[in-house]
Amino acid sequence: MRSEPDLSTIAALIGDPTRAIMLSALLGGQSLPASELAYRSHITAQTASSHLSKLVEGGLLTMQRTGRHHYYQLKNAEVAHLLEALAVVAPPPRVKTQEQSNELSALQLARTCYDHLAGKLGVAVTQSLIEQQLITLDETDYQVTAAGSKWLSAWEIDESQLHKGRRKFACTCLDWSERRYHVAGAFGASVTTKFFEKGWIARMNGTRAIGITDSGHKGLKEQFGIETREWV
Repeated sequence: MRSEPDLSTIAALIGDPTRAIMLSALLGGQSLPASELAYRSHITAQTASSHLSKLVEGGLLTMQRTGRHHYYQLKNAEVAHLLEALAVVAPPPRVKTQEQSNELSALQLARTCYDHLAGKLGVAVTQSLIEQQLITLDETDYQVTAAGSKWLSAWEIDESQLHKGRRKFACTCLDWSERRYHVAGAFGASVTTKFFEKGWIARMNGTRAIGITDSGHKGLKEQFGIETREWV
């Protein structure tokens, strides 16, 4: 009888190359149809269905039916955190084409890690929040200061709501491309949502990379002191 969690089951699910591609495609927090996941994995719809069923049964994905289509997404933030942590120790991607090189550069610049900012932008925003003394780092978690609470209120983010539920309020997430921490948890997700609502960032089709808009370049410079135009 085992007294430890069965890591081999999860490792086997993630270890299959096709399923790893599917999980990575969903790491941006979006729900994608089975047909899209099959296309990205270069497999047939029937084969994709088999892989997706195993990921749902294994507790890594959830599935929702919308009409005739099945949409899949990561089960929760914990699964995303696991995948991002594995990416830190995984071998670097093998770039063979200019298109792949461009996509990798976009991912390294700015992307979503489930529902919070990652990449160079995510790390820079986190560092700015610390330098402005809006948050402080306490071992593996971030704490919001009194000034930070006022900042959240000014941004119309209900701090009390962020503390509700089982999810961590504000925790560290090691960025696989920057090798530094960015802020995750309910706090990180709410800030990212505001960035989208303000029109500062926008999703890029076919990838979890996100683009910074003109208003985003301006807002990030004015409110966070980040010169993002120098990155492109």
